[in-house]
Amino acid sequence: MSLLEAYIIMFIASFCSLVIEMVAGRILAPFVGVSIYTWTSIIGVILAGISIGAYIGGKLVDRFPTRKTLGWLLLISGIAALSIIPLTNLIASYRFPVSLMLRIFIVTSIIFFIPGCVLGTISPVVVRLTLKNLENAGNVIGKIYAMSTLGAIIGTFATGFFLISWMGTRMIILSMGIILLIVALFSGSLFRSKKAMAVFLVITFPAIALIHNYLYRIPLSDATYLYRESDYYTIKLNRTVSSDQKTPLQAMVLDNLIHSYVALEDPMHIEYEYERIYADVLKWRFKKDVGFKSLTIGGGGYTFPRYMEIYYPKAHIDVVEIDPEVTKIVYDHLKLPKDTKISSYNTDGRWFVMNCKDKYDVVFTDAYNDLSIPYHLTTKEFAQQLKDIMNPNAILMSNIIDNFQRGAFLPSYMKTLREVFGDRNVHLISVSPDFQNTRISTFIVIASNGDLDMKGFRRFVGEELKVHATSAVVPENLVDEIINKRYSIVIRDDHAPVDNLIAPVFEERFGYNRKRG
Repeated sequence: MSLLEAYIIMFIASFCSLVIEMVAGRILAPFVGVSIYTWTSIIGVILAGISIGAYIGGKLVDRFPTRKTLGWLLLISGIAALSIIPLTNLIASYRFPVSLMLRIFIVTSIIFFIPGCVLGTISPVVVRLTLKNLENAGNVIGKIYAMSTLGAIIGTFATGFFLISWMGTRMIILSMGIILLIVALFSGSLFRSKKAMAVFLVITFPAIALIHNYLYRIPLSDATYLYRESDYYTIKLNRTVSSDQKTPLQAMVLDNLIHSYVALEDPMHIEYEYERIYADVLKWRFKKDVGFKSLTIGGGGYTFPRYMEIYYPKAHIDVVEIDPEVTKIVYDHLKLPKDTKISSYNTDGRWFVMNCKDKYDVVFTDAYNDLSIPYHLTTKEFAQQLKDIMNPNAILMSNIIDNFQRGAFLPSYMKTLREVFGDRNVHLISVSPDFQNTRISTFIVIASNGDLDMKGFRRFVGEELKVHATSAVVPENLVDEIINKRYSIVIRDDHAPVDNLIAPVFEERFGYNRKRG
């Protein structure tokens, strides 16, 4: 084998390996979320596959030192790549009765170990077939591995910056499989005659078409009318109906979680109870004709910003949504009017706050969920940055999902905010007053840049809102007990184990129900 051929084959094989590794996170996100567990499993499993594959490839090429060996390995690697999506559809949603970390590891191993292993066999085979003598072996091996690394680098950048948003994960994986099959065909000496190659092509192309049409179909339900992959999420829009069965709704699903319910014909409709708590607090703090400035970090379907725009016509409403595709879908499909007064900023929430010159009267952090939490938006340092852009007596409201009886993230987050806003200025609101029996639920942590009269809020809820209220203020002694008697930490930039803190919620909600004493 010539050195040029070795360069090309190694470049392509490494390019495909890193593309598959980069895409793996997006493929698994709708099933297991995006967390440190997910990326640890992906990187570890694929590296293990490459390592074992390199060992196997070295053994094989010593026993069968021919180009046909390389051809078969490339062919198998292409088939293994094509198997990724069907295996994901078959395996990823299965509820293995094991812990969260082990479940993610098992799913990742079943789907990605074999492709990584087979691709790992390529490098020792190429090196063995290229070396003619040992006099310049170091130079040859160095050049081959340099070209291999270059392919990995370009595959990484191309996938992250370009391919995912342009092609989507399914077409990327299909393309990698086809590329590997083509390389096997033209560089592996698989066929002795042109006739045999022609027969192979006649079989292969219809087979790939069938794979594309049937095994690579997007698994949509009848209710799903939009499916799109962005640089950040797998985005779906589903048709559904409100809990009282009276209002048609559009549900925006980001990866695996419904982030927003939108009533196209009634922007005042609020389906999620935590957003009704937002509404209760705002009604207590602001009259309809009062102008105030609000910042929402995490736009989703823009449900509550649209509510504020109508209910508080003099309010100034800023929304930070990291994914421009989410905002575009809200405009194009969820009827956010082009002349809206809502100002959208498509950037990271922390970056926006760090560079913000404005001051706000109310801030919502709505970027947390129970599958993938942006940990840099939960730390003490970020809380201080939020406080710096809040007017005196301004309020911060954050929706948190956790287990009220034994969760570790909720008390840790409240403890963190207390470090910044003070012990008596951080409070908790539940959607249910039955605190003894509340398990996994959504809670609003409310913090104030000044004194906050929660007794006055309780009176407002009981005397003014009455049956229309959603908010149930958790008593201060119970909040203190949750923070002080349960495991909790102050979350900091240099110590933010958010995935570990929230893991029990994921386990309980998605199929792993351990018996606890």
